[in-house]
Amino acid sequence: MNYADLFRVTLPETMLEIAALLVLVMDLAFLRKAGLRVRAAAAALVGVAGCGAAAWALSATGGGSLRAGDELLLAGGGSAAVAQYGILALTALTLLLLIDSVFTRHVGEFVAVVLMSATGGLLIAAAQDLLVIFIGLELLSLGLYILTAFAKQSGRSAEGAMKYYLFGGMSAAFLLFGFSYLYGLTGSTNLLPVMLRIHQATGPSADPLLLVSLVMIAAGLGFKVAAAPFHFWAPDAYEGAPAPGAAFIASVSKVASFALLISIGTAGAYASGTSNAPNEGFIGPWTLVVTVLSLASMLAGNLAALAQISVRRLLAYSAIAHAGYILLGLAFFSRSNASAAAILYYILTYGLTTIGAFGAVGVVERATGSDRMDAFLGLYKRNPLLAAVLLVLFLSLAGIPPLVGFWAKFNLFAAVLSVGAGPIAFSLVALAVALSAVSLYYYLQVLKRAFVMPVADPAGRVEKISVDPVTMIVLVAIAAAVVVMGCFPALLQGWIAGFYAAM
Repeated sequence: MNYADLFRVTLPETMLEIAALLVLVMDLAFLRKAGLRVRAAAAALVGVAGCGAAAWALSATGGGSLRAGDELLLAGGGSAAVAQYGILALTALTLLLLIDSVFTRHVGEFVAVVLMSATGGLLIAAAQDLLVIFIGLELLSLGLYILTAFAKQSGRSAEGAMKYYLFGGMSAAFLLFGFSYLYGLTGSTNLLPVMLRIHQATGPSADPLLLVSLVMIAAGLGFKVAAAPFHFWAPDAYEGAPAPGAAFIASVSKVASFALLISIGTAGAYASGTSNAPNEGFIGPWTLVVTVLSLASMLAGNLAALAQISVRRLLAYSAIAHAGYILLGLAFFSRSNASAAAILYYILTYGLTTIGAFGAVGVVERATGSDRMDAFLGLYKRNPLLAAVLLVLFLSLAGIPPLVGFWAKFNLFAAVLSVGAGPIAFSLVALAVALSAVSLYYYLQVLKRAFVMPVADPAGRVEKISVDPVTMIVLVAIAAAVVVMGCFPALLQGWIAGFYAAM
């Protein structure tokens, strides 16, 4: 490895950092006296251009890998490339939702923080070394704490950011402690050698410190994906963060974190030497921990969402439930590409849908001053197009065919059953399907207010909700993509499969 190789492989990250610097210079030096909307539009467009340049760099470098001797530091192609393209696309959509936002005058700084956090996400998606993983996670996480606190006039924003920061610092300590134990036990920081040595060390005589390290790592990574019982920060952060920040937290950070877990699962599957079998031969305790996290997340997320009156908090608990579904796929992970492809399909479509959902909620919140369910009363009369977008996105999150959310769950559960055909896997999938039916209830509570219940106004007046044209175009495009990918699921599946075929 030399500096030329390092620059070549990290060219997409470099493009994002350059775009972040350009945004700051343009906003602080040239547009200081311009109107807020002009500054927001200019900053967002430069950020989107930076994401486009990073995507070009990613395709130009062919998703190259970086090695130090025989050890792989950053992976190229395959799941890493799919996740990186997804992160860039979702980041660009998040920035476009910023244009009509009014929560801050520091729009240049907001866009710069988003781009630098996305840089951490790109590193995480390709990381194959414990040190690189930790650096990427902290680069992403520090930006997320700032984004949560960016609405300075909001007490909820400050409270959510403080809880997020405190929980995040604790989870980072757990993760680093677990990594240090793992290094001490295996003598390596590289994923594949670590997994090979863990596989050789598992069994009745396994070192107790190995189990301790795995539990600590599970706690640290469980926080990043908001898996129960490490989810307590999520409702407050989702509720307090400005809408674009919440959309970024719910989408980009999830894609990056689950891409990392895919890398861990892939390395573990290769270490176990199985071709299409669950990880029973590989790190039995890890598989058990992931299964427990999955079960707890599905139950806690779906059941807690039933009691919510804030739509933002409802989406937070929904995110916890979706994390549980994805963790189920990671618990039954095969060496073949089927599991990784199913999880990637899920996280990309979930991220896209969630950005649209937070964008729609943000529009209603700005118009009514509240994100409570009653703020959506009569939405179909106040803005029929926005109500239609909300209908498509919420039904997709619930997994209703023919929307893309249905195919995401179908592919994931089919992958789980193809790996673990026993009663445990079948029972877990059956429970996941049942809880998906539960989720339909709380999504319909919002849609019932939007389409069935009248506006709560004694005079019967209906105040229209106006939407910025750019925001409306983005939301309609997201809803259209959800419908098209649901009607033609092979479009995204074929795109993901192409990255594995090129390896």
